[in-house]
Amino acid sequence: MPNSAATLLIVDDETHVRKLLQMLLQNQGYQTQTAGSGEEALELVAQRPPDLILLDIMMPGMDGYEVARQLKSDKATSNIPIIMLSALGEHSARISGLEAGAEDFLSKPVESAELWLRVRNLLRLKAFGDYLKSHSLMLEEQLQQRTIDLERFRSAMDASGDAIFLINRSTMTLIEFNRSASRVLGYSTEELLNKTPADLSDDTTEQLAALYDQIIAGRGPSEPTESRIRCKDGSYIPVEVHRQAYKTGDDWIIVGIARDISQRKESDQRMLKMAHYDTLTGLPNRSLFFTTLQMGLTQAAVSGWQSAVVTVDLDDFKSVNDTWGHLMGDQVLAELGQRLSSCLNVSDTLGRMDGDEFALILMIREGQADPLQTVERIREVLRVPFCVDGQDVAMTASIGIALFPSDGEDAQSLIKHANTAMHRAKKIGRDTYRFYTAQMNVDASARQEMENALREAVQQERFELFYQPKVGLTDGHICGFEALLRWPRPGQPHVSPAVFVPMLENLGLISEVGKWVIRRVCSQIAEWQRAGEGPFNVAVNVSGQQIIEGDLIADIQQALIDHQVDPRWLEVELTESSLMENTANTIASLQTLRLLGVKISIDDFGTGYSSLAYLRRFPIDKLKIDIAFIREVTSNPQDAAIARTIIELAHSLNLQVIAEGVETPEQLAFLSENGCDQVQGYLFSRPLPIAQLQALMRERPCFT
Repeated sequence: MPNSAATLLIVDDETHVRKLLQMLLQNQGYQTQTAGSGEEALELVAQRPPDLILLDIMMPGMDGYEVARQLKSDKATSNIPIIMLSALGEHSARISGLEAGAEDFLSKPVESAELWLRVRNLLRLKAFGDYLKSHSLMLEEQLQQRTIDLERFRSAMDASGDAIFLINRSTMTLIEFNRSASRVLGYSTEELLNKTPADLSDDTTEQLAALYDQIIAGRGPSEPTESRIRCKDGSYIPVEVHRQAYKTGDDWIIVGIARDISQRKESDQRMLKMAHYDTLTGLPNRSLFFTTLQMGLTQAAVSGWQSAVVTVDLDDFKSVNDTWGHLMGDQVLAELGQRLSSCLNVSDTLGRMDGDEFALILMIREGQADPLQTVERIREVLRVPFCVDGQDVAMTASIGIALFPSDGEDAQSLIKHANTAMHRAKKIGRDTYRFYTAQMNVDASARQEMENALREAVQQERFELFYQPKVGLTDGHICGFEALLRWPRPGQPHVSPAVFVPMLENLGLISEVGKWVIRRVCSQIAEWQRAGEGPFNVAVNVSGQQIIEGDLIADIQQALIDHQVDPRWLEVELTESSLMENTANTIASLQTLRLLGVKISIDDFGTGYSSLAYLRRFPIDKLKIDIAFIREVTSNPQDAAIARTIIELAHSLNLQVIAEGVETPEQLAFLSENGCDQVQGYLFSRPLPIAQLQALMRERPCFT
């Protein structure tokens, strides 16, 4: 049955499920109807019977079981195939569905490939059953009434694309067949008349006679069975065979209809490969790898072998895609799969898990090499450069190893622990490996707990801003502040921003938190203005993600408008490294902010990798000397030289300079002597919550 001719009824009380199934099925060319309840479904079937029904079990009112029972009890609708859908995983749910009359069962969430295969196969069975029913009625009527017109019968059979055979049970010979049978098998009519059913089958005459007797007795298979028939050239064709017996006088005629399913088999194989193998590398995908690992662990447990799961993740593979494009990146991954395969023993398995992550199953029998030797082979083959667009590119990988049974006794645990070890190796550095340890799992669990708490903190806005004063060296008074994000966790240890800010970036939450910071800072500036204090310039640290992925300009504009703040009192601080990400977009964004009147400064200057050419292109107002150079500026001549150079460079570009981390009078004296404009650090004040900051401001201290 072609897809365009098939109408499918989707019955589910959940709208999003109906829409998802509609989309999946319409993409395959099927027509769809939907019903939100069992009662509505029965009404639709009565008006326009569909070709197949996808029926949810758990629905308010009439459930799926009752709908199926009513449909199957009605002769007019009993032949409509039903696939039960349910999130229930119990065996009893399947049994109940089949007892109610359903032909098949799918668990939610439905996998698209499996859904298409099940629907297609059931529609084919229905179409074939309808076809056989019409043929059977015709043959039965003609044979029983003995008024058959042989030429007409042959014409009807010849019109069919299926191979049709009439076999005399007593003589076990072919008495009639259609043209399709001759064409499919490659025999002429005369040649085929001299063949017996056993000549065309894998079964003997005795086995076929026993099967025919079962059919005559009503005990034969009621559904088409898969088999194969032998052609003249000795090859075999896979077929679906439906057989029925008809009484004619004192003898029985067996009618066999064989449908060539070669294309369907090939399609099923392609679908199976798509479902279980990675299309790029041809390796087992995550699903098949997991199944293979489960089977391997069972074998290892029975045989007393050790086993290892090894995960391999390329270091900085993103740069390959960014530099040469995804097509070249795919070529690297395909070659990587081949190289990893060359490192395996016969009993080992390699799979592609996701992106540039691969995994291996190593079966370690007694006397065989330990997994470390395989890992070293992997590192060795990776040291040979990859040829990318005519250039040699060196690649390294981070590798994690988990052992069975010491690190886990099931597939899920071993893959998880190998990944934990691999991520630990990636943190340590490139081109290295780590074995799993229990402490890694503790660390991973702690990180997961912190990530969950951080997500909740973002939703509930459970952050706080501390402010650290900036002091002008011309008069020694407070000239502004830097707003610093803090995460108070009652009853929990203090979490440094150096820990939770990168986590916010990894979780994709930094733009949302950054927007909150900008709103709070503008609100505080406005409050100081209303109180007659200030106004003060306040610097806000901005992540590169806020520029690239967020809507930094709109967030700042809205906050300034909402709190009626002059843009010149807001300063945006970015690190050198964030400036160099997506440079063109960053420059355009900063130029827009500069036009608004917002000040721009580079934080931690001297520790990044920006060139003087880029520094000239960026619309910058201020450079901040990193604390690393200030800490030993009075004792280390190199740090002193770097600090003086930054000050001179900034002033030559008409930029202001601020030094952070000033903690001693000697550091302050050096910076003052060398013309630094502003300073901040513990010598003046540590970052303070707003209440303590207000008390400090009321004292109006002079720090020089």
